[in-house]
Amino acid sequence: MPVNKDELRSNAKYLRGVRPIDPEEICDYLSTPRHPAVVRRALREEAASLGLVEREDGTFVPVETGPARVERESVTALPDEHARVLEDRLVETYGPDWHRGESGDALREAIRRLKADYYYENAVTYDATAALGYAIYHLPDYYAVGRYVAADLAADGLLPRDARVLDLGAGVGGPFLGLADALPDDGLLDYHAVEPSPAADLLTDYFDAADPNVRGTLHPETVESLDRGALTDEGDFDLVTAFSLLSELDDPVAVVESYLDVLADDGTLVLVAPADRNTSIGLRDVERDLEARGVTVYAPTVRLWDGERPTDRGWSFVEKPDVEAPGFQRRLAEASERPAEFLNETVKYSYSFLRTDGRRNHDVSLPSSRYAKLGDADRHVSNRVDLVAAKLSGDLSEGGNPLFKISDGSEDTDCYAVLVDRSALNRDLLGADYGDLLSFESVLCLWNDDEGAYNFVVDDEVVVDRLG
Repeated sequence: MPVNKDELRSNAKYLRGVRPIDPEEICDYLSTPRHPAVVRRALREEAASLGLVEREDGTFVPVETGPARVERESVTALPDEHARVLEDRLVETYGPDWHRGESGDALREAIRRLKADYYYENAVTYDATAALGYAIYHLPDYYAVGRYVAADLAADGLLPRDARVLDLGAGVGGPFLGLADALPDDGLLDYHAVEPSPAADLLTDYFDAADPNVRGTLHPETVESLDRGALTDEGDFDLVTAFSLLSELDDPVAVVESYLDVLADDGTLVLVAPADRNTSIGLRDVERDLEARGVTVYAPTVRLWDGERPTDRGWSFVEKPDVEAPGFQRRLAEASERPAEFLNETVKYSYSFLRTDGRRNHDVSLPSSRYAKLGDADRHVSNRVDLVAAKLSGDLSEGGNPLFKISDGSEDTDCYAVLVDRSALNRDLLGADYGDLLSFESVLCLWNDDEGAYNFVVDDEVVVDRLG
């Protein structure tokens, strides 16, 4: 028989203010005796709503309040314990030689079809084989993206130590695993996944294997049909996330906007898309449409001029170090005639952090008497100007002069900073991270007719400073 939850919660609420909660002690206070292991399992189920974390000694204590501290570090590989869960599912479904024969062919064909559907913007559907193929190909890089996004949120104090997260279109679990691993050991994650497809079968495997202080709840409905009213019984969400979902929705703006009601007043809406042209630009379109409906863009794009909004194509993305292809991905690839087709080690993505409280990462308003607007670049061609802009790409030059997308939120045409002479005065252009704010003194504005863009030339006369 299950533990009486009302009794359990009442005793836990009392003891949490007195001493660490020991399941064996709780047993003494229950009207019907229960084994300590049963009580421990019941406490784990209620831990998120009670704000409790389980310690190594098996007792429970209140989770510390405040933002989580997450180290910024490169993600080089999918951890072995996560890889084993997928491998176990593959062996259970297809047998030990899952990567060969008919099953291997089916998985590879599923990957080809998914890649083609994304490229041509076709409707994407998942059966069990497609879901596992998707996991083989994308779990490592999506895990890395989840870790990086969590680190960016934490760096700005936007990721609570006690985090309640709603993930729209959770897929096979890459972002979930990245977020769960990023949180500190004494953090608490109450994660709700909206995922109706067979991808949820693997996702729930990861829920079962998760740390005791991570609670995963599956909502097997579509994001359009989910009853959002029932989601907030235990409170609003600190994060509402959508990873690689927007391009699959008929009306992504309406869907995302409908979930703002379950976002905490100081919460963050996190949108992430692949870096390819169509999905990345599509994410910026959603961002801008939501902004027009009253949502504030926090990062990484900026709004540095009062009343100005960007109308350029908005294609920008982050590129991180490659992530090592895990054994399961290599086995499937090496059993084919074209292995490179099934190896996915690159980590590139576009993202948007949005808020409803008006808060921005770079909350500044530039004076027109001091700086030039990128939106007025046509007036400054062949002249040197001073400007402030965010760096919104890595080096895009492919071996030429280093080239970086820049934005101040006023531009209607793509703008780039081109480094033609390196010096101690302009080295911040190379050293700045994606999203950092930079000031440029005496930068030369030129029109690039071949690319239909403005180039701001950084030579040895230009001073580039990274701003706090």
